[in-house]
Amino acid sequence: MTTALELSGIHKSFDGFAALTDAHFSARWGEVHALLGENGAGKSSLMNIAAGLYAAEAGAMLVDDNPVRFSGPRDAAKARIGMVHQHFRLVLPFTVAQNILLTVPRSERLESHGKRLRRVEEAIRDKARELGFHIDPAQRVDRLSVAEQQRVEILKVLLAGARILILDEPTAVLTDQEAERLLSTVHGLARRGAAVVLVTHKMADVKRHADRVTVMRGGRTVATVDPQQMPVGELVRLTVGESITAPAAGLTRATPGPVRLAVRGLRSPEVQGRRVLDGIDLDLRAGEIYGLAGVGGNGQGELAGAIMGLPGRTEGEIALDRHGDLKATPPTARRALGLAAIPADRYGLALAGGLSVSENYGIGQVHSGRYGSAWRLARREMDKDAQAAVAAFDVQGVRSIAQKAALLSGGNAQKLVLAREFGKSPRLVLAHSPSRGLDVRAGAEVHARLRAARDAGAAVLLISEDLDEVLALADRVGVMTRGRIVAEFAQPADRQAVGQAMVDHG
Repeated sequence: MTTALELSGIHKSFDGFAALTDAHFSARWGEVHALLGENGAGKSSLMNIAAGLYAAEAGAMLVDDNPVRFSGPRDAAKARIGMVHQHFRLVLPFTVAQNILLTVPRSERLESHGKRLRRVEEAIRDKARELGFHIDPAQRVDRLSVAEQQRVEILKVLLAGARILILDEPTAVLTDQEAERLLSTVHGLARRGAAVVLVTHKMADVKRHADRVTVMRGGRTVATVDPQQMPVGELVRLTVGESITAPAAGLTRATPGPVRLAVRGLRSPEVQGRRVLDGIDLDLRAGEIYGLAGVGGNGQGELAGAIMGLPGRTEGEIALDRHGDLKATPPTARRALGLAAIPADRYGLALAGGLSVSENYGIGQVHSGRYGSAWRLARREMDKDAQAAVAAFDVQGVRSIAQKAALLSGGNAQKLVLAREFGKSPRLVLAHSPSRGLDVRAGAEVHARLRAARDAGAAVLLISEDLDEVLALADRVGVMTRGRIVAEFAQPADRQAVGQAMVDHG
């Protein structure tokens, strides 16, 4: 196999911080090449250079053994490189075809918009059939599941002509079955001659689907090896520099306390004969982690939003002990009652990337008056607290608490969210996909914080599409599908039985 993409001696810094230092990577035609590393290791930064989004300060890049220099993503697309980002870049109110039309090269012949759209719709159907995807070109993107949106992103880059396909954390938002289906598809693309780069932190994906793996740590390339010849323990050591000790299974847990939050008959309005929430009944007890498993798109996000107090009409009751129904209680008041929330979309709902680390930390206490009024903040006090929280929660990559939160890696951004939400001892914790997209170390730290909150007496609701995460953390397991909790399991729960409940009611 010949080389499709090669990067050598790459250096890149942001705001004086060296994100990449003499990084190297090469992918061959016909292979799936995994790029493995912790959050902040430089994986996405290196691939963003390959995709033309960033410009390297030093180093060289070859495509098909020819030297190239990109001034932007269009140059990369002309070189037939396409990148599917972890956070999708789709126009939600547009249809599938309209999104893809934005990136497909124009034909040299003059065509009306309607004719171009019909031509793209036909191309989508053809390519989807070839890949085994089921996609309606006329469907609005905001009505698709996360897995379907990811397929749209893949179709988008392939129909734009990409033969070098870069997938950034492609299985982070997928269930086991969806991930297996996707990786089998990209494996087939490689076998038909494409070069596929799989940016990931998941050892299982690497072992099952990669022909080679390059490991990065601290912005440097550590090694490139055959994953089939390398034990998982050695890959972990290369990735993190030391072994990660998992919590022992079957730890003795305290007996759960009284019901902290009771959800009764929670329903959303009927739309086209279907309710996203269709009669949720749920008890959350003090000193317990309740794990809610299920395929994405079955109402989990809407349930989380209802508990957090986000806009949206619902009927039924969400009752907090010693307070009663929260229906008329705004989000700020819910926080004052001891609710801590870790949303699934940390950048969309938990952090403001354009604000500083200090401001993102302090905003959780502005409503309480701790830092004065919103019009006259006691910034010195806020900065002092933020500095202490950053140290206590080991938020890496913070050179100054005045830097923008957008410059933090995914794992460190999540740790900043945890520092703010757990700054006061919460009575109720809502954690939706808290370790999505995080590496082994960062995920373990998030899990340790959730266990600590439970052990301190909080009621914890863990909503996750990662069944391993649910089974590892939960004291009780529920399965949610089609807007209802259809089954509950005491621990230790049987993985096959939980999975069957997810499928049977799907």
